[in-house]
Amino acid sequence: MIHPAGLFTTVDGPFFTFYAFNTVSSMYMFTKRQIWTAIFAAITSFSAYTAIFTFRKAFNVAAYEGHTLFGMDYKIVLVITQVLGYMAAKFYGIRFISEMKRVRRHMLIFSLVGMSWLAWLMFALMPPPYNFWCLFLNGFPLGMLWGVVFSYVEGRRTTDLISAALAVSFIFASGLAKTTAQWVMDAWTVSEYWMPFVVGCIFMPVLFVFVILLEKIPPPDEADIQQRMDRKPMAKAERSALLRSFLPGIFALVVIYILVTILREIRDSFMADMWRESGVALEAGVFAKTETTISLIILVLIAAMIWMRNNFRAFMLAQGMMLAGFIIALGATILYQRLQLQMYGWMLMVGLGLYMVYIPFNSILFDRFIATFRFAGNVGFLIYIADSFGYLGSVGVLLSKTVFNLQANWLQFYMQLVMVTGLAGITGTLVSMLYFSRKYFKARRSGEL
Repeated sequence: MIHPAGLFTTVDGPFFTFYAFNTVSSMYMFTKRQIWTAIFAAITSFSAYTAIFTFRKAFNVAAYEGHTLFGMDYKIVLVITQVLGYMAAKFYGIRFISEMKRVRRHMLIFSLVGMSWLAWLMFALMPPPYNFWCLFLNGFPLGMLWGVVFSYVEGRRTTDLISAALAVSFIFASGLAKTTAQWVMDAWTVSEYWMPFVVGCIFMPVLFVFVILLEKIPPPDEADIQQRMDRKPMAKAERSALLRSFLPGIFALVVIYILVTILREIRDSFMADMWRESGVALEAGVFAKTETTISLIILVLIAAMIWMRNNFRAFMLAQGMMLAGFIIALGATILYQRLQLQMYGWMLMVGLGLYMVYIPFNSILFDRFIATFRFAGNVGFLIYIADSFGYLGSVGVLLSKTVFNLQANWLQFYMQLVMVTGLAGITGTLVSMLYFSRKYFKARRSGEL
């Protein structure tokens, strides 16, 4: 059967219809100006958030040994405290980001990053372990920034390309932050307590330049609004109506995101510890190497969706990518346990699979969801719902390992977590795909879409 628009051949399956491209006419047609604007927005948003991210993750490379607090290892207390601040910001951001107006956003970014930087200065000046609470003050303002930056790029026909670059920034930035932090401690003999503040000094000028450039990105044009819907602040009634309409599907996606956020947070926070426990020599550049490779692969996979005009097909394909990511992470861990994969290869493949799930949530998934089901709103509301519960799950897992005195080291604990999460994630993703495909075709048959 030929789709009425003449763009797709449809093949009816048991649960939903599969779409296949007929000709190049299915692709978007962009002018050179539009392409260059998209590239400018992609580079600018990538660079701005890379600089922002270093204010959060640089401290993870240090061991912070020699202290305990509340009966827990001091570094675990620091990680949990920062994640608590980040989590609190996500719950607050459900309302704040969804209602945020598109004015003076650059000043908001400078203010929030400045607060997090000041928290690192306080962390350096106060004696350990009594400076742990500074991590909450660091995490809370940083937790607000993703929604602010993403508001510059959503709702465009080129959002897939731009948001792909923006989303992979925190893969690349995580490795860059750790590599820079290790270099600062080794080359400048900076203590691990002053190191996060010094890293902030290095990246603050970069942040200033690219946040100013964010303000130069043109707003979505009429063609963008027609294809991807107008992105507006959402009042409480609008947020409630959206949740009532799609609650089962949103619930499934949030569960998936909780699982993958737990994996990402532990991987980011204790990657250096896992390398040490594996017995493989830890080199400063290894983090940037693995994360840069993953960033490039994910960037190509997601940016390619810019050519998909059918929003539903792109929405389903994004979930298909998530399904493949869980399979890759699970398969790589099985091979590593059987000694058929080296530490570097395992960390690379698990990271790739993890971010094949995580990045769509923070780039194209909800943007295409809004465009598919044709409602006015913004991505920030949905991202912050997922993020808030995702970080709640991360805190729960970190506390459980510590409070219940689970004896497995971080490497063994993470491998077990990948196995459980992989199986649960595959199931959850299939449930989500089934729900949204049925919801879409029901709406099509009733004339709502």
